[in-house]
Amino acid sequence: MDHLALLLFELGLIFSGLALLSWLARRLGMSAIPFFLLAGLFFGRGGLVPIDEAAAFIEVGAEIGVLLLLLLLGLEFTATELVDSLKRHRRSGIVDFALNFTPGLVAGLLLQLPVVAAVALGGVTWISSSGLIARLLDDFGRLANRETPAVLSVLVLEDIAMALFLPLLLVLLSGGGPLQALGGVALAVGAVTLAIQAAKRAGHRIARVLRTDNDEQALFLLLGLTLLAAGVTQGLGASAAVGAFLVGIAVPTEAGDRARTLLGPLRDFFAAVFFVGFGLTTAPAAIWPVLPVALLLAVVTALTKVGTGWYAAARDGVLFKGRLRAGTALIARGEFSIVIAGLAAAAGSAQIKPIATAYVLVLAVAGPLLARYSDAIADRLRPPPPRVKPPAAPRHPPGVTGDVTGVTE
Repeated sequence: MDHLALLLFELGLIFSGLALLSWLARRLGMSAIPFFLLAGLFFGRGGLVPIDEAAAFIEVGAEIGVLLLLLLLGLEFTATELVDSLKRHRRSGIVDFALNFTPGLVAGLLLQLPVVAAVALGGVTWISSSGLIARLLDDFGRLANRETPAVLSVLVLEDIAMALFLPLLLVLLSGGGPLQALGGVALAVGAVTLAIQAAKRAGHRIARVLRTDNDEQALFLLLGLTLLAAGVTQGLGASAAVGAFLVGIAVPTEAGDRARTLLGPLRDFFAAVFFVGFGLTTAPAAIWPVLPVALLLAVVTALTKVGTGWYAAARDGVLFKGRLRAGTALIARGEFSIVIAGLAAAAGSAQIKPIATAYVLVLAVAGPLLARYSDAIADRLRPPPPRVKPPAAPRHPPGVTGDVTGVTE
């Protein structure tokens, strides 16, 4: 079979399998992310059906998938929302970091990974899956719930923190010193500040450009801006993903709905390619030895994420059930954890990849299930108080009627 025929056959096999897995995930009421990761393990190195010709396409498509995931995530927030979230829930962000970064860091050090790899593993356990959680809140009809603003605030703070964490991690992985690390963080802070100012001062101009009736023109413009920004940030030493996220923030609200409509199908396609690509580069045999570690990390960090959501919702005055709903909603890990592990693996810390794959598989399944049944769990933890029977009517002495003001003769 010639090169082109084999390439088309392999791609057709992969995408047909993804269609079946997507249908299965929807029927089960679960996220498709673990299924796509499993598909990558099935097709990839050491899997049952090795993919050779399609590997180059999957690699490029996976990079685009990361950019589109973060672009559409940035579209969910405005510059004002970012600033407000920083002010209102900064303590929640600190609690989130302390509770969820620490287990991964400690686990990495106990496993005798390099310090930089341990830091990356801390990032894997720290960041929740914003895309998956946003979809869960919509699917479960909780967007208008009282605890939802607290959940979204934690996610926004994590996304902002990622804009600082990714370039810092890249410098550390490349062997850079403290000055380079500070320079990477300063660059990221400057990029975030620039994006916020651009959104405030030039957002109406972007909206005017995107107001064209030609969908093709608007689509190419959005993709062009995203790839240009990603290329610039990557060239400056930050992460290309950060550039895509900042483009999403800079797009004004009035243009955001159209951008999501145009880019949504592309995001879903290339995001699936991204998760499959991650699985392709992970040998299934490498997962079994680290599965106990991944399971232990999943249990510990599921509890710490519940603690994060509980604390954030409590600051908004939410009651018991709402606090538990907020906590379980934050459990799921996904795209950011895979991105961090991919960066670490690309820099030579290959030990983290099988741990992250198994970890994300566990929590991408367990998170939505726990979020779905959080109210039932709350009832078991704190059953509703028993109904108290009203007191019986007082018995009156003989000769006295029910009306104490009157006495029979």
